[in-house]
Amino acid sequence: MNPWVNLVFFIARTLEGLLNIYFWIVIIAAVLTWIEPNPYNPIVRFLYGVTEPVFDWVREHIPVFFGGIDFSPVIVIIAIQFVQVWLIPTLLHFIVPGFA
Repeated sequence: MNPWVNLVFFIARTLEGLLNIYFWIVIIAAVLTWIEPNPYNPIVRFLYGVTEPVFDWVREHIPVFFGGIDFSPVIVIIAIQFVQVWLIPTLLHFIVPGFA
């Protein structure tokens, strides 16, 4: 197999893995908003520091507040799933000939 094809597959799988990790970080951050943990906890600060910029961007571009409920984590999860399920395999199909 061509080394460039291996590189493309490596990049695609790495991106899928990072998106999977971020998916779970978004889930955990959304659940943490229900229990209101100590905001000075380093883990909580990391989770909010990683997710809030993305949530803020979604809130700026899409009105996701309905009845006082923030649906920005749901939009981010849908976007992650879209990239993992459709975008990455489609790009692999066009970049690597014969990829099914």
